[in-house]
Amino acid sequence: MRTALILLFLLALAAMPGALLPQYALNAAKVADYLKQYPTLGPILDDLGFFAVYGAPWFAAIYVLLFVSLIGCLLPRTVEFARQLRQQPVLVPRKLARMPHHVHGTVDGSVAEVLASTKSTLRGWRKVERTEDGGVATVSAERGFTREAGNLVFHFALVALLLGMAAGKLFGYEGQVIVLANGSQFCNAGIYAYDSFRPGLTVDGTELNPFCVRVDGFESRYFDNLQPDLYRAKVSYQDAHELDGAGWRAADVEVNHPLRLSGDRVYLLGTGYAPRFVVTFPGGEQRTGLIQWKPMDQATLLSEGATKFDPPGVTDPDERRRKQLAITGLFAPTAGYHGSVLTSVFPAADDPAVAVDIYRGDLGLDSGRGQSIFEVDKSMVESGRLTKVLRKNLALGEEVSLDDGTKVRFDGVVPWVSLQVSSDPAQVAVLLAGLAVMIGIALSLIVKRRRLWVRISPAEDGRTLVEVGGLARTDQAGYGEEFTRVANQLFARRDK
Repeated sequence: MRTALILLFLLALAAMPGALLPQYALNAAKVADYLKQYPTLGPILDDLGFFAVYGAPWFAAIYVLLFVSLIGCLLPRTVEFARQLRQQPVLVPRKLARMPHHVHGTVDGSVAEVLASTKSTLRGWRKVERTEDGGVATVSAERGFTREAGNLVFHFALVALLLGMAAGKLFGYEGQVIVLANGSQFCNAGIYAYDSFRPGLTVDGTELNPFCVRVDGFESRYFDNLQPDLYRAKVSYQDAHELDGAGWRAADVEVNHPLRLSGDRVYLLGTGYAPRFVVTFPGGEQRTGLIQWKPMDQATLLSEGATKFDPPGVTDPDERRRKQLAITGLFAPTAGYHGSVLTSVFPAADDPAVAVDIYRGDLGLDSGRGQSIFEVDKSMVESGRLTKVLRKNLALGEEVSLDDGTKVRFDGVVPWVSLQVSSDPAQVAVLLAGLAVMIGIALSLIVKRRRLWVRISPAEDGRTLVEVGGLARTDQAGYGEEFTRVANQLFARRDK
């Protein structure tokens, strides 16, 4: 047990970097910022696994050793507890007066009558009666074995809880995806459908639980201090057994109130906006761009992003690369201005506006390299292959014309929601183990282990001498009151 306590302390100590430092699993961007901010210390911590604490080998080593220590502690304790259950209560001590709790006195009735009354009073106690020389009868009684049982339940449930959490990491998965709240849908068909995906160690992403979720709308409400009061996504969904049908079931998903499907939970994490731009090219063709922009300020949802367009009807690759458009800049759900600088004063889309830089040229989309959906390729700008042609603030519905006759209109705003899909096949086992932990620790704290002995002897005046002694097997207070109550009952029964 001493070893287990030391390892438990080491586990808590090892988990502290996970709370103090950013973690790849939670926010890789913050880890990157930390590495930039501390170029000397950051790489050292990264090599040691401090940005992925719960998957680091040294953390797993403590975890496994704690398992081994707990099991090595519990098995002999279980055997000892089983042996104690088979044993009879110990003999009555010769000197009951030496017990911490002791009382004696004489009562009316014979030894047999007093013995029968004593056994009735001690109903519920684990007891055994014995006889001694001179017609003396004794009763040894014990109570409180549930305390040790609760202690064992707590520790075995703790092991089951840790095993369940480990099983969840092995066989579960977790992924995040952004879905526009305009009837767009997400289907759990593979890891390609996610923006980010964290599989369990045994999950390859080819056999995910199938389902589809369609986001029909989104409702938000904010306090005057900019804190959100309500996030509610109106969704329709088809579970695994409903995908062959045409029907959808409606549900509301709120923060901490996920959509529960067969094997998965869909959580609402956050929200943002996707500004809609309509581009009318010189030939009259129109293209609509609608893609999420990234919040820079979580309080006001001031966002940045890039909406990109290919020119219509252009088949020549060189000409197409010369005429690609990108609309980048800032989006404010409720516009505020410092001079001509756009900012946001409230997170709700009460008065949306954008401050845009419009680029024309080669966006680098054909280079084969991946690029962020939230910005243009800076190398294209630096090389002169992508040039800025206009900077403008636009309110909702406003339009601007470029030098070649192309028109760009800020046409609307659509909210998006960030969803997290979590699959944990061991979640029911973890829940049951957690409940068992609470029940076990409650029993071990509330129940007291105690012993009580009664010696019944014939007195010289024809009455019966009764001696009662008690001993608590723990340091908890309260047995004195119980002992006094039981002793009073023993004497009161005969006095009546």
